[in-house]
Amino acid sequence: MIRKLRASALIVATACLGFSPDAQAGKADDTLSFAFADQPPTLDIYVNTGRQGIVLSRSIWDSLLYRDPQTNEYLPNLATSYKWINDTTMEFELRQGVTFHNGEPFNADDVVYTINWAIDPNSGIRTRRNVDWMKGAEKLGDYKVRILLKEPFPAALEYLAGPVLIYPNEYYAKVGTEGMGVAPVGTGPYKVTAVEPGKRITMERFENYFDGPKGKARIGKVEVRAISEVNTQLAELLSGRLDLMWRVPTDQAEKLAAMGRVTVKGSATMRIGYISFDVMGRVGKGPMNDLRVRQAIAHAIDRKGIVKALVKGEADVVHSACFPSQVGCSDDVTRYDYDPAKAKALLAEAGYPDGFETPFYAYRDRRLSEAIIANLAAVGIKTQYSHLKYTALRAKVQAGEVPFQFMTWGSYSINDTSAITGKFFKGGKDDYAHDPDVAKWLEIADTSTDLAVRKENYRKALRRIADQVYWLPLWSYNTNYAMSKDLEFEPTSDEIPRFYLMHWK
Repeated sequence: MIRKLRASALIVATACLGFSPDAQAGKADDTLSFAFADQPPTLDIYVNTGRQGIVLSRSIWDSLLYRDPQTNEYLPNLATSYKWINDTTMEFELRQGVTFHNGEPFNADDVVYTINWAIDPNSGIRTRRNVDWMKGAEKLGDYKVRILLKEPFPAALEYLAGPVLIYPNEYYAKVGTEGMGVAPVGTGPYKVTAVEPGKRITMERFENYFDGPKGKARIGKVEVRAISEVNTQLAELLSGRLDLMWRVPTDQAEKLAAMGRVTVKGSATMRIGYISFDVMGRVGKGPMNDLRVRQAIAHAIDRKGIVKALVKGEADVVHSACFPSQVGCSDDVTRYDYDPAKAKALLAEAGYPDGFETPFYAYRDRRLSEAIIANLAAVGIKTQYSHLKYTALRAKVQAGEVPFQFMTWGSYSINDTSAITGKFFKGGKDDYAHDPDVAKWLEIADTSTDLAVRKENYRKALRRIADQVYWLPLWSYNTNYAMSKDLEFEPTSDEIPRFYLMHWK
């Protein structure tokens, strides 16, 4: 409550200063000023796992294909066409006349180099599942390549239109991840012209950008600033020194909308929140090993109430370990309604009639964490709360050091169930259940080209995950944006603000 009052006071105080967003707006010098809470640790997208990096990458680099964010149609991008030779072989004709930001010409060598480097276990890539479905790439000509799959992978087009971005082979071979991290070079609509670590990233429209499905950028310059405090971002927005604010807290978005000084838009996103448990005892023997405790926690959290009071917008309760729009997602699973009495009974049955104390970790949405903690306390579960940055918490989770956490997953904006369930339930570092049946069903679903087979095996895996409460899906997210009235921007459900699609009114 104190934070809300302070934030409200800041909005009012800033508004009373008499600043006009139009007076100092970026339209005057054709510069869009945008803020992240913190800057990505590196701009090398293959070793960057944060959403900030994903957002920037889609403006700096290109992939072979492009998924239209409005129609979900796959369009040729760095490729001009593609065809399936068989279930595990694809061939691409490449676009000619494309250049990288440093003048290096784009051709088949760049595609083959990027893919074969990326799939190398020693490449250092952080999210290996984005590339591990590929066996390799072969050059068939200066502008023709073949991509070989390890096995049938029906989501291949989705990945080739998303996280599989093409690097300049000569430049990357010379500078490596360290050089690409501070001076990235791509073929995208914007080129990076300056990086001030921890402060700002400056991009300018790439005037030699090819005529592809993204279209040429309409705003000349983008300045991405690191502003850690929401209140400071609000002040900058209302004073006209910031043109676009991302992930605006719901209560602030409502107040900004009521003021009418800036434009506020919200959008449902593919990101879901979830509670994860140390089912198999990676941390050691504890309450989370007991199904009845996990069921009790599921009944203890008032997901509908939290969505209505705090998440708001187009967010909704999620019952299954996937986002509803993703291919193969099924919500035909066991549901756990809010029932504190049942939660207490299950705890007593598990041998904890007076509850217990447990570490509890999260990396964002402190208000939501506090609401969850309050619900747990009401049934006797006391938490030792640790709020970490995402990279720090992710490292602890993958090291097997976290018994109980609240996190989110945006599936790299991949509209396929393979982008979420396989990440957490196929035996990788994030898998705290290690259920062989779930892993088997997911392997079938991830690799079958028969949609009916995919759906049936995802359904079996998702049901088992829900029955055993390996995860407790919480809700989908609504992302709020606040922007200068001069800016035209339409949010999309994949949670990627595309700078090249924005323009001034």
